[in-house]
Amino acid sequence: MRYLPIFFILLATTESAGAPMDWSNLERERIELAAPLLIIKGESGFLACGYINAATCNKTGEACAIVNGVNNHDDMLEATISDVSVAAVALGVKVGMSGADALEILR
Repeated sequence: MRYLPIFFILLATTESAGAPMDWSNLERERIELAAPLLIIKGESGFLACGYINAATCNKTGEACAIVNGVNNHDDMLEATISDVSVAAVALGVKVGMSGADALEILR
């Protein structure tokens, strides 16, 4: 009986890790440059590649989270947040979390 809670934790982790991304209420933009400029916009803010600067978002008051080394929107989900704006921090986005976790907050 004492192993039952651990089983359920492992089961929940395994099922959610393989679940496809729910892109509803998210706008995806891709602009072809030397490296693609990528943005995923939610209602509360956006996730962007390294072309975007969190300092600029601080000036405009926008909530943004930045990921680096990505080539497509799916890469952004797995990437680690490297920078965030003040408005994103206020919503709960943190440096070091995954892009997917940040999007759930910015959705």
